[in-house]
Amino acid sequence: MLKQHTAGRIGEIDALRGIAIILMVIFHIVVDLRDFYAYQVEYRSGFWYYIGKLSASLFIFVSGVSATLATAIFRRSIQIFACGMALTVITWFYSPDWYIRFGILHFLGISLLIYPLFNKQKPRTLLFLAFIAAMLGYWAARQIVPWPFLIPLGLLPAGFQSMDYYPLFPWYGIFLLGAAAGKQLYKTSSSLLPGIAFPTALTFLGRHSLVIYLVHQPLLLLLLYVLHQFFK
Repeated sequence: MLKQHTAGRIGEIDALRGIAIILMVIFHIVVDLRDFYAYQVEYRSGFWYYIGKLSASLFIFVSGVSATLATAIFRRSIQIFACGMALTVITWFYSPDWYIRFGILHFLGISLLIYPLFNKQKPRTLLFLAFIAAMLGYWAARQIVPWPFLIPLGLLPAGFQSMDYYPLFPWYGIFLLGAAAGKQLYKTSSSLLPGIAFPTALTFLGRHSLVIYLVHQPLLLLLLYVLHQFFK
């Protein structure tokens, strides 16, 4: 079933976010099969690794686009960051060695929070800043520091490990690429594809991406458990 753009939203942005959700769920199925059921699939390199990074990159890029259209950006940033901190607490109880210290929700919350500092910049300036962020990330990944408080910037102490990690450098570069695209393509805050009806399921996923992100992993684990009990 298809439907036209929901009032106040841009269909293609919701659809892109929906695609990111689908890729994320597929990636996490692979992760769960490997980590909980010892399936011989590799997700830390190769094809599945890049599927995971594609999903995250699409989320971050679309968040940058959306930041140029948002009207309640401060409230949204605090909400997302608070969800990230909740995951930090939950994963610490589950695995103190691998808990999420600065995952994608922390990253998106902080990225939205500081975006007003860049909001008045022109697209070409944002592209330049995106390049700088990427280069800083390249440099930071080759450093080892003794201070864990620099983890959000991409500067890591020896032996760092985490279930989910998206530092500001280089990933803020992708966010700024999205912001540059948003400023250039959505100057009138209207759809670029007004005549296209996107699949309802896809735009639904995009509109509710935060809730789905928070609940999908427990639901996946429950589903996999039931399936393995049924077919064993």
